[in-house]
Amino acid sequence: MRRSPKIQFIQRLVIPGAVFLLTPGGCWAQNAQSEQGAAPVSTDARRVQDLASQVEELRAAMARMQARMDQMQAETARLKNEIHQEQSVASFPSSGPLASINPGPAVLAKALNHTGVSGEETAGVQDQNEDRISKLEEEQELLKAKVNDQYQTKIGSGSNYRVRLSGIVLMNMFTNRGAVENQDVPTWAVSRSPLSSNASFGATMRQSEIGLDVFGPELAGAKTHGEMQMDFFGEVPNVSNGVSMGQMRLRRATARMDWKNTSIIAGQDSLFFSPLSPTSFASLAEPALSYAGNLWAWTPQIRVEHEIHVSDTSGIILQAGILDPLAGEPPRFSTYRYPGAGESSGKPALAARVAWTQTAFGQPLTLGVGGYFSEQKWGYGRKVEGWAGTADVNVPLGRLFTFSGEFYRGRAIGGLGGGLGRSVLYNGPLATAATSVEGLNTIGGWGQIGFHPAERLEFNGAFGEDNPLAEDFGYFSGAQSYFDSKITRNRGAFTNVIYHPRSNLILSLEFRRLWTFDVYDAERKANQVNLGVGVLF
Repeated sequence: MRRSPKIQFIQRLVIPGAVFLLTPGGCWAQNAQSEQGAAPVSTDARRVQDLASQVEELRAAMARMQARMDQMQAETARLKNEIHQEQSVASFPSSGPLASINPGPAVLAKALNHTGVSGEETAGVQDQNEDRISKLEEEQELLKAKVNDQYQTKIGSGSNYRVRLSGIVLMNMFTNRGAVENQDVPTWAVSRSPLSSNASFGATMRQSEIGLDVFGPELAGAKTHGEMQMDFFGEVPNVSNGVSMGQMRLRRATARMDWKNTSIIAGQDSLFFSPLSPTSFASLAEPALSYAGNLWAWTPQIRVEHEIHVSDTSGIILQAGILDPLAGEPPRFSTYRYPGAGESSGKPALAARVAWTQTAFGQPLTLGVGGYFSEQKWGYGRKVEGWAGTADVNVPLGRLFTFSGEFYRGRAIGGLGGGLGRSVLYNGPLATAATSVEGLNTIGGWGQIGFHPAERLEFNGAFGEDNPLAEDFGYFSGAQSYFDSKITRNRGAFTNVIYHPRSNLILSLEFRRLWTFDVYDAERKANQVNLGVGVLF
């Protein structure tokens, strides 16, 4: 049977109508994706406006589509009438909605075939449009709530750039058995004095931290970002109960520019050539196993980092920079800054690291090696060269276990925490020209096994040792240093369990063991049990 002009007219209406319905959703997804780089508050507000506009457009489209559907239904009824007249069958009503017509299945199918649209397709288009409008309205409400929340929690900034506040409120309750140099975060065991007890108990909030992130403008194709991190582990005030009133202390403060594969970082930061630390919430003020194999320091520095992509899952990281050549000795004065031995050299410390990264078992695998060099001047022409070679590893052992660790060999690296914080040994007062000064050689490292049986639960066990070479202590009779010169070796070990009942809530229980040896091979031991409760923000 030849198709009438009316049938062709209906086909021309159906096809553009379907294309019209599909176009707004695709356009909206593309627009939303292109706006992800904008600031969160302005982006969300703009998306709410776009969604509201698109909902109105879809409603108008639905109204137009419904009118066209009514026309199609009327035309279909008329076509059915013509068909039945040709077949000498009683005619159906020529008007009214399609749902009110009740022809036989075969006749109805034939009539709809002339229009090119089935009843199921027609109902499906309506259902899809209604679902789309419902989803858009729901997302609009969610985005409105998100925008309101952003306006309520936004931190004001003089630069008008986005600022984010973060940190942790952390309480540590602990008990020690044996004498230690610092009861809340012990790093080595000491001899017990007649006035001291062999046991202690206490609690502290001094390891709580506050951080600020500033997200700046794009400059020369790089994203700019500033970060500052502080805690309350500074000096203990000389007042009643001052042990619980730690003063604020600067840990890290950096400004960085990040291109696609290259970054420039300037500020006070951790040691990039010794980037790892054991996992512990009992020891945030000083990284776990400090002075027991874990090199660390928050040092002013400028460095450059570049990543070379070898494949989709592997790459090479190159890092190099200059650092403040800190030697580890305490400042001479508390009111103003006087150059230390490293700074007196007039030269910065140099450091570099190269690392290979690979994805294994869905986790990062990293192998890195680094180097460090600095000069120190201790007066009267006494010059010491400090250096260190480092290695760091992070290896997944299947999906549940990981091994991580660092190892080093160096000389005069007290400013990095090596040699128990001592860079040199000497045989008399430094103010005397006849006193000899020698760099302290040391070797050490640490290793940790982590077990993650569930997303919110982890177990960790670690061991480390810092071992200055005994021959350096034998070089002088009665060797001296600015820290306890009798300690020749220090070991530390711990095991802990960390549980996250919620994403921002932390519960930690840790047992720590310390072994400290002196020049007479006398061994001192101490234990700590630490319960930590923290809230991230």
